[in-house]
Amino acid sequence: MASAVVNIATAALDWVAVAFDAPFAGAVVFGVHINGHLVAEVLLIAVLLFQLTRKSYKPPKKPLTEKEIDDLCEEWVPEPLHPPITKEMKVEPPTIESAAGPHTIIEGKEVVNFASANYLGLIGNENIIDSCVASLEKYGVGSCSSRVFYGTTNDHIDCETRIAKFMSTPDSILYSYGISAIFSVIPAFCKKGDIIVADEGVHWGVQNGLHLSRSTVVYFKHNDMASLESTLEKLTNKKAEKVRRYIVVEALYQNSGQIAPLNSIVRLKEKYHFRVILEESHSFGVLGNTGRGLTEHYGIPIEKIDIITAGMGNALATDGGFCTGSGRVVDHQRLNGSGYVFSASLPPYLANAAIAAVNYLEDNPSVLTVLRRNISLVWEGLSDVPGLTMASDPLSPIVILKLKNSTGSLKSDLELLNKIVERVLVEDSILIVSTKRSVLDKCRLPVGIRLFVSAGHNESDIKKVSESLRRVACENWPDIA
Repeated sequence: MASAVVNIATAALDWVAVAFDAPFAGAVVFGVHINGHLVAEVLLIAVLLFQLTRKSYKPPKKPLTEKEIDDLCEEWVPEPLHPPITKEMKVEPPTIESAAGPHTIIEGKEVVNFASANYLGLIGNENIIDSCVASLEKYGVGSCSSRVFYGTTNDHIDCETRIAKFMSTPDSILYSYGISAIFSVIPAFCKKGDIIVADEGVHWGVQNGLHLSRSTVVYFKHNDMASLESTLEKLTNKKAEKVRRYIVVEALYQNSGQIAPLNSIVRLKEKYHFRVILEESHSFGVLGNTGRGLTEHYGIPIEKIDIITAGMGNALATDGGFCTGSGRVVDHQRLNGSGYVFSASLPPYLANAAIAAVNYLEDNPSVLTVLRRNISLVWEGLSDVPGLTMASDPLSPIVILKLKNSTGSLKSDLELLNKIVERVLVEDSILIVSTKRSVLDKCRLPVGIRLFVSAGHNESDIKKVSESLRRVACENWPDIA
């Protein structure tokens, strides 16, 4: 195509040159022979200069009338601040009208509560309440300052010391909110250019920390050690030798109820020279002979784990979070942990509540025996629910039931599960939840029904939820089969 255009242009130029050759034949100006080609080229240059120097045409400006301005203002629609609100987004969860213990009140009616992560049954514990009252009388409710200014009290220091002693680590650091611990810790240590290998099933708090770090994040298949090793092998090369590299996992996954195989993770960490960040919000106070978490559960020295974080709003029945590890790990966060530096400190009475809860756990290890017995009873009662299958670990207090046969649509699956959840509450006064997620949550694990088992539940509670789920699932069998 280009060659054809060139040929046409050349032919046209030759034709113009021939046309001008006759009139100027033999003409000489200042010793320069004038021929048709020269005249044609001068004309082309003159046209180009004219086009380059001429002013662009601008239509005359005519001011808008008042009516035209009003019409434009009425037609203008601003960009929306958020995506469209769907019907599913407008559904409000039941409102709890009393303490979220094993039994609670909803709309004036007592219900059995399997929706709160009150693993040790410490909500309403008198010793913890007394410790909170004593702290409130001494310090008041809030600190009104961050830890790096004037927000540190004796209760904060005592709580950090108590957790470090309980976990057999050199030091610990407190955060004001459970989820802020993990999404402050990750960006405090992981920076742009670093490599993070994370499980695809991590909860939103971990995902947010990964995003804030600006590191290169690669996900491996959920709890799949073959996938993890394959990913680590691909990322291990000479170019990356001087780059900081991390493995980020949950000890007990909130979205699946599965327990991370820490023995395999430590083996791979040492083989490929990665560091491990372990999130223990749902395993602290639950796993291990004395509730010290996943390292105790597998009998692995805690020094082999570089960084451990946990929220205190589950087993300890208080609030806030912590990170525990070496002195260097903790000291680094006191200047670089955003949730520590820029947030008002944890209310002192909640720190005191955490101390009392850890003391209770250490003095009453039998509570873990009760919890594990209840988990076992729930498994026995729910192992043959029609249309549903157990998807969590048999030792996990997070019990997940998912559809045996998915509809192939996340939305449709959730509709079926929510129908069961609503019927169980309305018809049998049992509070359970589905694993519906925020639109911000990137986890793509299958959805299911989630029960939080507590040491505070009794056999009657467990029998009631088992019979209710079995009955409602049977009646919904055509939909979920």
